Amino acid sequence: MLTTRYQKVNTLSVVDIARMHELFEANYAYSPLSTFISDLEKKDGAFIVRHKATQEIVGFSTLGIYTFKLGGKQAKGLFSGDTIIDRNYWGSRSLQKAFAFKLFWEALKSPLTPQYWTLISKGYKTYLLLARNFPDFYPKRGGTASPDLQELVTEYCEAMFPGKLDHDKMLLDFGEGANCLKEHVAAITDDMRADPDIAFFEQRNPTWQRGTELPCIARADLKTFLSYIWPFIAKTMRGKPSGAARTERQTRAV
Repeated sequence: MLTTRYQKVNTLSVVDIARMHELFEANYAYSPLSTFISDLEKKDGAFIVRHKATQEIVGFSTLGIYTFKLGGKQAKGLFSGDTIIDRNYWGSRSLQKAFAFKLFWEALKSPLTPQYWTLISKGYKTYLLLARNFPDFYPKRGGTASPDLQELVTEYCEAMFPGKLDHDKMLLDFGEGANCLKEHVAAITDDMRADPDIAFFEQRNPTWQRGTELPCIARADLKTFLSYIWPFIAKTMRGKPSGAARTERQTRAV
């Protein structure tokens, strides 16, 4: 029913961008077009999710690809920006599969270069994708993440969002007027708090409703991909939803 294709930002038409903003506006309480376009221009590309029959855009996820120094050597970071799926298609795994294959392709292009997935999460769902599908990530329930990952989070936050990181709480706070999810998009109910990963996300980002972001990182190099992420792809190809997708189907809160 859905198909997802990664496109460079400069290949998106005006109609595409207008539709993407329409989806953005339906999910975020503060969503001026100028801010949306300004953020999009800073990205390398976007995963565009379309309905196969109509080719209407029903979701997207923006992506920035950058390099940085790690221990004096070059490393690669893939930064996920805004990610939105029309609520009629919650539970679809089309975007997840396209993203996983993009990670794999980028790792193949430079197999000896350390690669990381970086993201900032104002809702629990993206955090679940991290927690359920990557072995080495931060922040991690139980505090078992590699110590260097927190240092990398601090570095990329200061580089990309200077002055916005609360180092004590390890949260990004963009202040009043920051984009925040509308209430229907990612509400956390009492029943959902029984899930330890959702409860952990809320514990680490208790002010998510007003738009504070939990910065996260996962090791996503070729070795990690072949050992851990490929089974995730095989699972999605078989039609078995990931932990995040299962939660969405069970709760209908995306």
